[in-house]
Amino acid sequence: MANLSEREWTVLSALWASGGGTLGGLTEVLHPDTGWSRSTVLTYLTRMEAKGLVSIDKTSSPHIYRAALNRDACRARERQTFLRRVYQGSAGDLVAAFLKESPISSQEREALRRLLDEMEV
Repeated sequence: MANLSEREWTVLSALWASGGGTLGGLTEVLHPDTGWSRSTVLTYLTRMEAKGLVSIDKTSSPHIYRAALNRDACRARERQTFLRRVYQGSAGDLVAAFLKESPISSQEREALRRLLDEMEV
């Protein structure tokens, strides 16, 4: 599976949040943030079905659209791609960069310490 585009993430996020839906329902959900018309949403859904990202139940009327991929699996794949591309696979460098830019609370710091201890790092 290729990396998901920003727009594919948008469509899948709507499908994950709703558990699936009709073209009209999805257009209603997506339009406020994207401005997409019904025909634009249909185009994305059709293209994404061809890529194996969306499943369409054509036995029901109206058709029901669902994400064909698991959200957690997609997130994991994107994290790994980002880690390899930007940090040459170094999770430590990634975490250090985030911590330098966004300080964490004492509770978050303690939770991170516990996690690292459990991993025996």
